[in-house]
Amino acid sequence: MDDRVIGFTQSPPEGVQVINGAGRILLPPLVEPHLHLDKAFSLPRLGAVGGDLMAAIAAQEADKAQWTDDDLRHRSNRALAELQAAGVSYARSHVDWGMGDDPHATPRAWNVLAEVAQDWAGRVTLSLSCLPEIDAFAEPATAARIAAEVRRVGGVLGAWCLGHRDRRPGFAAAFNLAARHGLALDFHVDEGQEAGLDGLALITAQALRTGFQGPILCGHAVSLMNQTGPALDRLLADMARAGLSLCALPTTNLYLQSRQGGTPDRRGITRLAEAAAAGVTTCLGTDNVQDAFFPLGRHDPMLTLAQAIPVLHLDPPFGRHLTLIATDAARALGLAPAWVDNSPAHRLVLAEAQDLASLLSGPATRRPLLA
Repeated sequence: MDDRVIGFTQSPPEGVQVINGAGRILLPPLVEPHLHLDKAFSLPRLGAVGGDLMAAIAAQEADKAQWTDDDLRHRSNRALAELQAAGVSYARSHVDWGMGDDPHATPRAWNVLAEVAQDWAGRVTLSLSCLPEIDAFAEPATAARIAAEVRRVGGVLGAWCLGHRDRRPGFAAAFNLAARHGLALDFHVDEGQEAGLDGLALITAQALRTGFQGPILCGHAVSLMNQTGPALDRLLADMARAGLSLCALPTTNLYLQSRQGGTPDRRGITRLAEAAAAGVTTCLGTDNVQDAFFPLGRHDPMLTLAQAIPVLHLDPPFGRHLTLIATDAARALGLAPAWVDNSPAHRLVLAEAQDLASLLSGPATRRPLLA
C-alpha cells in the first residue's frame, strides 16, 4: 500500500498504519501562491532602506549586481527549507525580468531558480513566473522570447502593471500567447492607491472578451480599495464570471502603501472579503521576505494567515480561513485542491497545538507526520 491517508476512523481496516494524533492538529498540504525567491534574504546587504514601492524597487535593483549563481542558490535554498518545514507542497515564485542594461534579457535568477526547482522536486514543487513590465509584451519579438523561456522551464506567464503606457496591447498579447501555448497567467496589478489605476479592469475585460480558459491570478490589486458601491460590485462580478483569482499580500502592501512621511491612515490591502463574497477565488501570499520590499518574515503560509487576521478582519473560527493557504490557493494556481484525506502522509504536517488559535499565535512546533 502507498502512504496515503484514508481518513479519520474508530475502526481502521486491517493492514494500515494507525497514527494517534492525541488531539493535535494535522494540516493539509499548504500552497504558497506568491513569492520572490530571487530577492529573499537580501536585506542584510541593502543598508538603510525604506520608503514606498518605487524606493523598494530602486534599492532591490541596485542589489542585483551581487546576484551571483551561488548567492541566488544559497538564498533560495534557505527559503525552500523554510517552506518545507512549514508543510508547503507547492510554491510559486516570481522572477524579475531583465539582465544588466537589457530589461528584456533572460535573467540569471531565472536559470538558477529553474535548477533549484529541479533539486527540490519531490519535496517542494517550485513553479516560476516571469515578471517583466507589461509593456514588454507589446513588442512581438520580446514577447515571443519571454514566452519561449517560460515554456522551456514549464513556468507561468506573468507581468506587472502599474499604469504602464502600453498596458492594453501588452495584456492582449499576454493573453494571446498564454492561449496559444497553454500557459497560466499571473499578474502583479495596480499595486497602488492612486486614482485611475485600471489594470485589474483591463485584465477582466480581456479575459471575458477572449474566453481564456486557463488560470488567471491577480496579485496585490490595492486599487480595489478605491472602488465602492455598484462600480465595485460590477467589477467583482465580472472577475468571478471571467474566472480570475485574487491574491492578497498583507505584509508587503501594508509596509509599502500609504507612505506619506507619517503614520499611514489607509490600509494598503485589497478587498479580499468582498471578492470572496462575489464568488472570486481568493488566497493569501507571503510575497517578500527580508528584502527591500518587506524587512521581516519567513516563508510560512501559517504566519501569513496569522498576519492577515487583524488586517483583513478574518474572524474565528479560523479553520474556515485555512482555504486561503491551502485548497483555494491551489485552485487559484490551477491545481487540484488537496485535503488531509487521500493526501500522501509524507506531505502532511502535525502541529503541537490543540486549536488553531494557539497554532496561529505560535510558536507551536510542527513536524512531518511520518517523521
